[in-house]
Amino acid sequence: MLEMKVLKMEDTVKVLKMEDVIAAIEEVYRAQSAGASAIYPLITEEFVPGSAEMDIKSGWLKDAGIYGLKSVSWFEENGKAGLPALLGTILIFDAKTGAPVGLLDGSHITGIRTGAAGAIGAKLLARKHAKNLLIVGAGHVATFQAAATLLSFPGIEKVMVYDGLDYDNADRFVKNLRGTLAKDFGIEDVKAEFTAVKDIAEATGTSDIIITVTPSREPIIKKEWVKPGTHFSCIGSDMAGKEEIDPEIFADAKVFTDDIEQCINVGEIEIPIKKGIMNRENISGIIGDIITGKASGREDDEQITVFDATGTALLDLATGMLAIREAKKQGLGQTIEL
Repeated sequence: MLEMKVLKMEDTVKVLKMEDVIAAIEEVYRAQSAGASAIYPLITEEFVPGSAEMDIKSGWLKDAGIYGLKSVSWFEENGKAGLPALLGTILIFDAKTGAPVGLLDGSHITGIRTGAAGAIGAKLLARKHAKNLLIVGAGHVATFQAAATLLSFPGIEKVMVYDGLDYDNADRFVKNLRGTLAKDFGIEDVKAEFTAVKDIAEATGTSDIIITVTPSREPIIKKEWVKPGTHFSCIGSDMAGKEEIDPEIFADAKVFTDDIEQCINVGEIEIPIKKGIMNRENISGIIGDIITGKASGREDDEQITVFDATGTALLDLATGMLAIREAKKQGLGQTIEL
């Protein structure tokens, strides 16, 4: 008899805390650097360019004793049907037996682990005294980026949010953000100022940390706007042809990835490499190499740093197992027999 834990989105929301997810994702990055994991080839399909896409990511975590996959889709028009734009399903197996361990809704897990990843990149590469955060994009994932980064940088004084398509959306986002942080993440008494911005050039020039979370296929941020010492966590480029920042930024930046091959194929570095602005040798390593000491991070306060985070199945598997363990403790979810 095979038993498998099934968790709905509501279950994952109840059991996952951002602090715990950040710790779990850091451990994943450490395992990657230590060679205790594997990421399998990404499967992607774009049904409607710029508005409907899916991908299947899979991988293995040695120490956790699991392997599995996540199927995730983004359908921009889903709101009209009362459905979330981002949908995902995670399937986890025991690496010793192949037995299924869990089936989880991936929507919340995708958001929270993505937020954790962006913040970890900033924590490892941004200047320690960073004060100004710019989030480019005001969609679902932007909330998680704000939460994780504020937890990692309690000294942040200003959070700016830019939506190049709809300023009013960014304005609504920041007006609701303080309440959302308290209600959904338990983050209260945030001293930072929250503001929506119209002038992306000016906002870029005052930012210490910039996190991009859009589906853009053209650069939103130009190199000449960027001040020395800025850190970028590029989250939105996860499919061939996507591009959020000026490829010329990579000519002088120190670059880390979450997975070198995947980022070369579908990440923010895809286009700079194809244009000859940088090459594979310019990649300093995977982000976990900083954690294990295989690579050094920021070298000085003037250096531009970039974390290209395409998102891997390892993040979903680790976060999914965290959710399963906590759900068992709290008596949540369903156990089904196969």
